[in-house]
Amino acid sequence: MSDHHSEDVKVLHSMGYAQELSRRMGGFSNFAISFSIICILAGGITSFPLAMGTGGAFEATIGWIVGGLFALIVSASLGQIASAYPTAGGLYHWSSILGGRGWGWATAWINLLGLIFVVASVNVGVWQLFRDLVVNGVFHVDVTSWTVLSTDPLPTGMTADQVAANNSHAIWVQIIAVSLITIVQALINHFGIKLTTLLTDFSGYLILVVAVILTATFLIWGASWDFSRIFAFVNNTGDAGGGYVPSPRTAIIAFLVGLLYPLYTITGFDASAHTSEETRDARRAVPRGMIHSVFWSLVFGFVMAVSFVLASPDLAATAKDGGSAWFNLFNNLPAPTVLKDILAIGIVVANFICALAGLTSTSRMIFAFARDGGLPGSSVWKVVSPTWRTPVAAIWLGAVLSVAATLYSPAFAALAAGCALFLYVSYAMPIAAGLLAEGKSWTEFGPFRLGVWSKPFAVIVLLGTLILMYAGIQPPFDILINYAIGLIVLLIVLWFGIEARRFKGPPIGAEIAKRQAEIAAAEIAVGEKV
Repeated sequence: MSDHHSEDVKVLHSMGYAQELSRRMGGFSNFAISFSIICILAGGITSFPLAMGTGGAFEATIGWIVGGLFALIVSASLGQIASAYPTAGGLYHWSSILGGRGWGWATAWINLLGLIFVVASVNVGVWQLFRDLVVNGVFHVDVTSWTVLSTDPLPTGMTADQVAANNSHAIWVQIIAVSLITIVQALINHFGIKLTTLLTDFSGYLILVVAVILTATFLIWGASWDFSRIFAFVNNTGDAGGGYVPSPRTAIIAFLVGLLYPLYTITGFDASAHTSEETRDARRAVPRGMIHSVFWSLVFGFVMAVSFVLASPDLAATAKDGGSAWFNLFNNLPAPTVLKDILAIGIVVANFICALAGLTSTSRMIFAFARDGGLPGSSVWKVVSPTWRTPVAAIWLGAVLSVAATLYSPAFAALAAGCALFLYVSYAMPIAAGLLAEGKSWTEFGPFRLGVWSKPFAVIVLLGTLILMYAGIQPPFDILINYAIGLIVLLIVLWFGIEARRFKGPPIGAEIAKRQAEIAAAEIAVGEKV
């Protein structure tokens, strides 16, 4: 057993948990799983119309930097806590230790909802990209019957009844396609972290290579080289943005809503924390994994967004294209067909692995929360397969819940906004608890420290999250109000009605010492050398 492994297991035991999961991930793999979930080839493409439909080119470029810098501060703040408490389901665990078991319990549910939205939204994006870039773009198959068509105005030659029938069929095709995609991802996760790690490691390189080639393709075959476009803010809310934001809003609202473009994309980096118990030298590797994944996504995503803006023949027309904005730009590039076909396939593969990594993160959250009795049927969801060393039941539960999210809201935009909103709220919760606990009840720190920047960063995170919450419930995302209100009411009723008396939270104090015999038995059961 290596020194790092011994130290990792010792730290895990000190928090009252057994080494049940297989600790096979190195520093790069921990970085790659977060980088794969962020995947600038996912949100950086599928949410590009949101940027153009709100603040135009300025939103897609300068807005990307603003959102990316905020995400970098969030990742650094979380990294400091992760260095002190490297456990699966990190956010829940951190909130419980720093803010109390009720705060941790609420964090777990909000983070879990956000993670479910990650898998759901990206898999809807996988299907739409596969349909439009590969089936239609590469193989030239008509996908009209698989596509939800606009009703205002009606497509030429179609009646309202025909469009309604077409759209109903398209939604069912999407549900079936997303279900099949998710099943494949669950199977890959089921059969061990080694296979998942191989794919996410590959994805880390794939994203960089495809992003660079894609950027070069837009610049070589489409760029106007008019860099003044980068700073051109245009309020495209209402009809000017293809109705992405249905009614005209003020410029500040347009900018704030448009920040969902970078923040939907640069999210999910808590995957590095959720796989802490599968990472070697976790106290150092996990903070680095989160921060580096955000930083490189910020850099490469910005350059890529600039290439999209420079290659747009007419910025007003691109904004007017709405959800088709990026696809129209890509399809009209006079680049070699073979190159565009290869890029299309690479983009779809990267998005598939993005959602695969998201399901990995979701399952570890379910496993960690269930391990402490936080979920109904926890005894089922906390089980780790001795053969594959993965939480198989938690994996399949995450898969089912992510598909169910698309049934309630099949629209990509609402799922994407929900992902950003709920995840960043869950990120802010342990950071808020740490702000109040640091130097008081929180005196145990890891090797990664923010020092004098710790509390200022925490305040920035809290203020930024409040702004994001405001932007995230603006039309057309106001469907999220139903989710938010329902979730808040449900959490309050459950906590004060049942969970405040039943849920014990993570082990602390004497409870950790009592668990040592259980820890040894659990590790023997999965074949861990003790």
